[in-house]
Amino acid sequence: MSKNKIKKLTARNKPKKPSENSARRNHPHEQSSSQSKGLWLFGRHAVLAALENPMRKIKRLIVTNKSQDQYQTALTEIHLNHRALHPEIVSTEQFDKLLPPDAVHQGIALLTAPLPDNHLEDVCVILKDRKNLVLVMDQVTDPQNVGAIIRSAAAFGAKAIVTTDRHAPPESGALAKSASGALETLPWVRVTNLSRALDQLADMGYWRVGLDGYAEQDIREADFGDNIVLVLGAEGKGIRKGTADHCDGLVKLPISSTVESLNVSNAAAVALYVFSTS
Repeated sequence: MSKNKIKKLTARNKPKKPSENSARRNHPHEQSSSQSKGLWLFGRHAVLAALENPMRKIKRLIVTNKSQDQYQTALTEIHLNHRALHPEIVSTEQFDKLLPPDAVHQGIALLTAPLPDNHLEDVCVILKDRKNLVLVMDQVTDPQNVGAIIRSAAAFGAKAIVTTDRHAPPESGALAKSASGALETLPWVRVTNLSRALDQLADMGYWRVGLDGYAEQDIREADFGDNIVLVLGAEGKGIRKGTADHCDGLVKLPISSTVESLNVSNAAAVALYVFSTS
């Protein structure tokens, strides 16, 4: 790859060796008090994908009496091919008491626990002769947006998503439903320090590219090779300066001047498409 095709920020971006325990295992994923009692996932795609994921614990599986017929085939297939299931058939009234009042549950829900932690050195290993894409979110906090980004990242072949322990949403029913099953297939790495994580990814062989509406370089003109970390900032604030300082370059999407910006999940989908097909 020709480095002169890339508009580097400054020489200060040269990655440093990550310190011991750098972006990994600094702190275990902190659970809220509600999650310590269990996590409710709901909705057809989110629940069926969770049931097929061997890493997902099953504490309780409930189906409304009105919906049991429509799930019988899918649950029987999972029971025979993946693991034993023992769904409880409950009334809609009982169902609604267990879930958040705004839950669009489609008549099925699973009481479970958050997935085990993932680590950069385990899930972001670069494989030869293929594109290696990792997506980093810098303080994107809306669960629906994060879920939609996870869905797009999985669709375009990303290896993992990376967020901080704090200033990022925990696993939740709403997030999982927005991800439409992709939460079960795409590794999610939570780190304490995003800058150190970016440096660790650089040491592993990735080019770090920040998406910034004020960048000079058009994403279509950038050539960053096959190993890319795409960094997204929060809506409104964008990428923080400290995070941008640990990127090798910044790019923008070529949107019309009549629109100030895109929703972060929409911007992520466009950028993921460009990098996965370029």
